[in-house]
Amino acid sequence: MSTPAPTLVIRGGLIADGTGSTLYRADLTITEGRITEIGPDLEVPHTTGELDATGLVVAPGFIDIHTHYDAQVFWDPRLTPSCFHGVTTVVAGNCGFSIAPTRPEHREVIARTLENVEDMDVATLAAGIPWDFADFPGYLDSVERHGVGLNFTAYVGHTALRLYVMGLDAYERPATADEITRMAEVLRTSLRAGAAGFATSYSPTHQGIDGKAIPSRHSERAELEALLAVAGEERRGIVGFTPGPGLTIADLYDLQPGVGIPFTYTALMTARNGNHERLLTLNRDGWARGAQVWPQVSPRPLAFSFGLAEPFTLNSNPVFAELMAGDAAARVAAYADPEFRRRAREVWSAEGAIMVPRWATYRIAESTAHPELVDHALIEIATGRDPLDTLLDLAAEESDPGLLRVRCVLANDDTDALYAILRDERCTLGLSDAGAHVGQLCDAPQATDFLGNWVRDRELMPLGTAVRKLTGVQADLLGLTDRGYLREGHWADVVVFDPATVAPGPIRRVRDFPADGERLTADRPVGIRHVLVNGTPIRLDGTTQDPPTLPGRVLRVPRRPAGA
Repeated sequence: MSTPAPTLVIRGGLIADGTGSTLYRADLTITEGRITEIGPDLEVPHTTGELDATGLVVAPGFIDIHTHYDAQVFWDPRLTPSCFHGVTTVVAGNCGFSIAPTRPEHREVIARTLENVEDMDVATLAAGIPWDFADFPGYLDSVERHGVGLNFTAYVGHTALRLYVMGLDAYERPATADEITRMAEVLRTSLRAGAAGFATSYSPTHQGIDGKAIPSRHSERAELEALLAVAGEERRGIVGFTPGPGLTIADLYDLQPGVGIPFTYTALMTARNGNHERLLTLNRDGWARGAQVWPQVSPRPLAFSFGLAEPFTLNSNPVFAELMAGDAAARVAAYADPEFRRRAREVWSAEGAIMVPRWATYRIAESTAHPELVDHALIEIATGRDPLDTLLDLAAEESDPGLLRVRCVLANDDTDALYAILRDERCTLGLSDAGAHVGQLCDAPQATDFLGNWVRDRELMPLGTAVRKLTGVQADLLGLTDRGYLREGHWADVVVFDPATVAPGPIRRVRDFPADGERLTADRPVGIRHVLVNGTPIRLDGTTQDPPTLPGRVLRVPRRPAGA
């Protein structure tokens, strides 16, 4: 039987193979979706296609381990805008917010939860999710049937898992011993179906339906440890955390050695109080003790654009959270109420208060009542008054508080501190949040921002090391054995980019989601020349391609070898 001829050769590029090694010039051939040969000046007489990569870097496709594409994958299988930025594999279900397992009677509850914690539009979710599944294996099968443009996998989410087993009681109380046993069984079945792992959140910023704490925040240690035991026994994927008062970051370093598979958490960001320095030290000490915990870091400031109708992140304050069950009229009335304002300020002034607004970073983004204030800083508008009073006065003057939109920075804008964090070899790139907060931020261009603004412009690290952070490190963390590297026999997930020009490009607001849903997108990156998924080009010469068959695969994460 004759060997198939290569279907594509990429000529003359600088190979960044995902190992962190120095780049070298070589050609690369692809046959039936896999890399078949890498070497200089390869003779390939019968190939059906050739790409010139002279002066460009040829790298493994980027792996984004922190997305929320769980629902969007159904109506936007190309997973825009990640696909434009060299991403070829995504992990959904982060923070414990998967959309499976979900019983039919809880579909609206899941949608409203995603609305409150991840800024997803309920009407868009209702129109876009086919709901031809209930359990997690059925969800992966559904994604596979509908087709996907990038490689796709997802965590089993703790919030969905509790709701599936406990019903609405998941929002109210700890689980019983019997419920914990049933959750463990559902998790085991889901992991064996190929889930990327298990994810949970204890973050006080995560408020679900009617402003209630999300179900995972009601779990006690016995429940968590039972679920972690299943993850450890199955040895599949990773465990993702969003820590909080019920489970601190320090706790992760105590728990991980007993579980065995790697942990990751969101997120290690620069903070005004210098907490990032403590977390870096905690991480280094933890690794020295044998704890494999990977903090996720981002090269971008954590910046939000939000309307006062759904005031994330102000609603991490319980006084604001109380309004989440009401309508626009109730919010307008509350915003004008001096007692409401006093109570909100009281929470933020308490010792240990979290997510206290950085009023100096607030700017007016949109206003119907006061268009003349757009792009002006809130503290300038306040002219010595309390910024909260000024903001809520402006919101109350709108016919709907959602018509007042502000931009603000929460964290991660200390460039010098971020430089040190990004260089740490035990921190991994994450928290793009692609697919979530779509009307508030767009950090899907994380990879192009990292390569352009940090690696090239700030000379953060050698290019080969940077590519490894985006590829090989992530594949190893997930336990993927044939992706993340340019190696013969591996799947041909490949990105070809210009290191001299690569950049994230502009962000714009569009309405292209089901039910006329709007979002921010970044669909015009600079310097991303070619992108291939399983050997099929989805971007050629900077232009998006429309292959006849969606080339992505649902990745069923394999069991790790014992001791790995």
